[in-house]
Amino acid sequence: MQNTDVVVIGSGIGGLSCAALLARYGFEVIVCESHSIPGGAAHTFERNGFKFDSGPSLYSGLSYSPSANPLRQVLDAIGSDLPCVTYDTWGCCLPEGDFDTAVGAEQFCEILLKFRGHDAVAEWQELQRVMKPFVNAVTAMSPAALRFDWGAARTMSRFAPSLAKHVADIIKLTGPFSRIMDGVVKDPFTQNWLNLLCFLLSGLPADGTSAAEVAFMFADWYRPGAVLDYPIGGSGALVDALVQGLERHGGKLILGTHVEQVLVEGDRAVGVRLRDRQEIRARRAVISNASIWDTLKLLPEKAIPKQFRTKRQATPECDSFMHLHLGIDAQGLQSNLRCHYIVVNNWEAGVTAPQNVVVISIPSTLDPSLAPPGKHVIHVYTPGNEPYSIWEGMDRKSQEYAQQKRSRAEVMWQALERIIPDIRSRCEVTLVGTPLTHERFLRRHQGSYGPAIQAGSGMFPGPNTPLPGLMCCGDSTFPGIGLPAVAASGMIAANTLAPVKQHLAMLQDIKCI
Repeated sequence: MQNTDVVVIGSGIGGLSCAALLARYGFEVIVCESHSIPGGAAHTFERNGFKFDSGPSLYSGLSYSPSANPLRQVLDAIGSDLPCVTYDTWGCCLPEGDFDTAVGAEQFCEILLKFRGHDAVAEWQELQRVMKPFVNAVTAMSPAALRFDWGAARTMSRFAPSLAKHVADIIKLTGPFSRIMDGVVKDPFTQNWLNLLCFLLSGLPADGTSAAEVAFMFADWYRPGAVLDYPIGGSGALVDALVQGLERHGGKLILGTHVEQVLVEGDRAVGVRLRDRQEIRARRAVISNASIWDTLKLLPEKAIPKQFRTKRQATPECDSFMHLHLGIDAQGLQSNLRCHYIVVNNWEAGVTAPQNVVVISIPSTLDPSLAPPGKHVIHVYTPGNEPYSIWEGMDRKSQEYAQQKRSRAEVMWQALERIIPDIRSRCEVTLVGTPLTHERFLRRHQGSYGPAIQAGSGMFPGPNTPLPGLMCCGDSTFPGIGLPAVAASGMIAANTLAPVKQHLAMLQDIKCI
């Protein structure tokens, strides 16, 4: 039996952010990770010299400090560097045609003028004007100041004057972005574009994505001099930076360590029991970075009120993913390949329709170290729009499963052929992932992208639970889905445990106050 201050279940970005910050605060921390690789959905794996990102591929706000991105704030707090390549352009293959677009205040106006005309440009400019006070509102306070206890009165008081100027805007930010968008944008192409961006951010279109999340995007993407970032070494470099920060401050990560149950004594969580029956006792807290559905499976039946269990179990979930990981021969390919392409097959079905949206990432165009010389590494995926129900119960070793993998992967091959027509003849490594892959390797309930909580009709819960000693972080916890959001959730959980004096010192160190 081991003893520690805090046990964190899972080494996703939320769990690592939480653990590393707790270690920085002086807590003794152990992170238990079931997989042999840390990082959760953001881990990197290698095959035949090709380094593949398993999940997220689009980053911003990481290459400079101070930054509004909570993930960059965590890295600053724990003293970890993250070298990045910056770029500003990606490719689009939409029903209207193929084109490149870029971040920046005026870049999208050029696309609108080409495809939709001056009226659409005027609408876009008006939307930017309307969004400006909302952008000011979401950036009026750093998410690093948040905590879910009475100490928040002190850590957030420094931001009170600026927040007071934006009370009305902050109230609107809790609702769906569609309430703002629909009052300004009538052009169908622009509406479709904004629904697509919302879907890529949250797994939901504009009527389910919070206005706050879109305001953060506008603050980062649609400003003068905006750039996107790619960590040198891929998402694995980001994970390594968090792990190094954790260990530098005395924390410990244990891989291949599957948590079987949260230990409860009396009315308090006191540690975890592992699959091998060993126990790790926690003096202060157990923090679960697992999804809410998977966290509930770890709790004894009577550890939490039945009403809480029933409500959380009924949380709606986003669909899952299909993945195509390819290592290819790049000889003779055009030199202007983009790192990212977004493919939409049709607008009528809606952006959340199965297999309608496909994302392509070719990160070796920015970071050649990810592939052997003369090669490229490619990750193609359907972003949270693959139904789990058609895979449920399948035997992964069966012929039926193999056939369905081939069939459901075809939409990704076809999307990639729009960029590299002879792609199938170039492949040296070919890996296909399904919702069952997500479920197995990431320990994700039904392989889900995360909770599908509609903005305006529900809120992501905070880190605290009805069981004393048990806290949560990750994409089932406020503020929700996405790398910046889960990093913020980890910060909030860590801050809530930390003494206010140390929390304030951290904010000063990262130049938030």
